Amino acid sequence: MSTFYDEVGGHPTFAKLVHEFYVGVAGDPELRALYPEEDLGPAEERLLLFLEQYWGGPTTYSQERGHPRLRMRHMPFKVTPVQRDRWLTHMLAAVDTLDLDAQHDALLREYLTRAAFSMVNAWED
Repeated sequence: MSTFYDEVGGHPTFAKLVHEFYVGVAGDPELRALYPEEDLGPAEERLLLFLEQYWGGPTTYSQERGHPRLRMRHMPFKVTPVQRDRWLTHMLAAVDTLDLDAQHDALLREYLTRAAFSMVNAWED
């Protein structure tokens, strides 16, 4: 049985998605401020491993970090609707670089949008 991960090209596709997203983050001072590390590389690697696992790829994320607990892991950070929208802007722009077929593109965008909305934990800056 093939997975979404396999159907869209596996690791190279997800690596491109995440890399393009972090290029956007690096150029967005307000969003970049949410990432305490000077080097975005570790955050890029964590997101890559998470997305690969979520979409049916290797389970390296859980092996290295345990259960994703996405909302819990983001609680230390104040995530506002403005930050959510900035995150989505860069992530959906990264999806644009993938040249996915319409069905896969829609599934990925829908998931990323839902995930972004679920991370909001503060309503004001």
